[in-house]
Amino acid sequence: MRLYPPVSFGRKSSVESDVLPSGHKVNANSKIIIFLYALGRMKAVWGEDALQFKPERWITENGGLKHEPSSKFLAFNSGPRTCLGKHLAISQMKTVVVEILQNYEVKVIKGQKIEPVLGFMLSMKHGLKVKVAKRCST
Repeated sequence: MRLYPPVSFGRKSSVESDVLPSGHKVNANSKIIIFLYALGRMKAVWGEDALQFKPERWITENGGLKHEPSSKFLAFNSGPRTCLGKHLAISQMKTVVVEILQNYEVKVIKGQKIEPVLGFMLSMKHGLKVKVAKRCST
C-alpha cells in the first residue's frame, strides 16, 4: 500500500494559517493536494531503497513490528481524520493473507509490465497475472 496506495492522492483545506512540519507556510483556506503515490517513493522519507518492496522494513531487529508515525504513511489518513475502517481493513487483510498463504501457492508470472493507471483510485493497467494452485492437505 505504500508503493501502490488504493487512493493515489488526498486533498486537504486549511481553516487558518499554519506552518507545516516541513517548514512551508500555509495560508487560511488554502487547498493542499498530497500525492500519496509519490510520497511512498520519496527517498527523503523512506531512504535510498524507497522504490523497493521490502516487508522487512516494518520489522525491528528483535522481530517485533516497527512503528512508523501515521503521518508518514497516509494510506488511511492521519490524526483526527483517520479512516474509520482502518483497523477493520487491516484485520481483514491479515485474515485473507493468512487464509490464502495457508491454502494456496501463489506465484507471480514473470515478465509482466507493471504499470499503474493514475487517477483518484489507483489500479493496474494490465492487471497482475498469477498462477494459483491449491496446497495439498496431509
